Amino acid sequence: MTLSTELTELPGVRHPIVLAPMGGAAGGALAAAVSGAGGLGLLGGGYGDREWLERELPIVAAGTDRPWGVGFLTWAIDSDAVEQALEFSPAAVMLSFGDPGPFVERIRRLDAVLIVQVTDLDEARRAVDVGADVIVAQGTESGGHGARHGRSTLPFVPLVVDLAGPVPVLAAGGIADGRGVAAALALGAAGALIGTRFQATAEALVDPATSKALVEGRGQDTERNSVLDIARGARWPMEKYTARTLGHPYLDRWRGREAELAADPMARQDYRDDVARRAIPPMPVWAGEAVDLISDLPSAADLVTTLAVQAEEALARAGRRRPH
Repeated sequence: MTLSTELTELPGVRHPIVLAPMGGAAGGALAAAVSGAGGLGLLGGGYGDREWLERELPIVAAGTDRPWGVGFLTWAIDSDAVEQALEFSPAAVMLSFGDPGPFVERIRRLDAVLIVQVTDLDEARRAVDVGADVIVAQGTESGGHGARHGRSTLPFVPLVVDLAGPVPVLAAGGIADGRGVAAALALGAAGALIGTRFQATAEALVDPATSKALVEGRGQDTERNSVLDIARGARWPMEKYTARTLGHPYLDRWRGREAELAADPMARQDYRDDVARRAIPPMPVWAGEAVDLISDLPSAADLVTTLAVQAEEALARAGRRRPH
């Protein structure tokens, strides 16, 4: 059985599985592998760093003959980053965390699929208004950045599905195996956008210590916070967005004292010094609540196949169940 949804109606996409465009981690090899296996691989364009894009865009473009895309942090980029990506003719462009409006016309010019990630209903309405082709409904279980005051995936996705119809919706947040993909489809989504699980694959551009932490991590050890963004001098609009990470020494040291940290340049220099001498990881370990389900580091292609098979099996089991 092959799962058929609005997402798999896109030519070249066989499975309703999309790689989250994790900034830095979702490089060209990972995106190409996901697309090559029948999912939709999205390159993690993040802040629109020109040198990173110059290196990774050719890798994904040459690495697969199936549809792939690129994702950006909308609040952090300018039109040059989008234009740079569009030179490689991606099949899709995903915009997250900010108003997508200023970039829509450029994306439409190349007939790329416009994917907009939303974290609340106001953002969902804006995505519909700008004409998003696909909307990602991100729940608070997700790893990395998300809404400070968002909703969990289970109640949030159906709300966005009802609001956005007939625009297809992808579920994101707390999905790390095929049962999660099946649950997303049962909620009315056309597929699942998956980040943390793909971060723990052979092709992900992450430090080996990060891979080890993801395999050993537990959901109860993850926490939404702004401490690590402040400590590393990130420019995130922290009044609206926090990030879910695994535990970290600076999180333990500064939790509840964010304003004091922000006002202490020496503390932020201490963070940089600790990174330089490898006393702490080079980057926070972004991880969602489903990190417990990660026990290995497969190839991305094998993972796509496994997720699809697991989802089919989960839906078949659910269909066989009858009330007593």
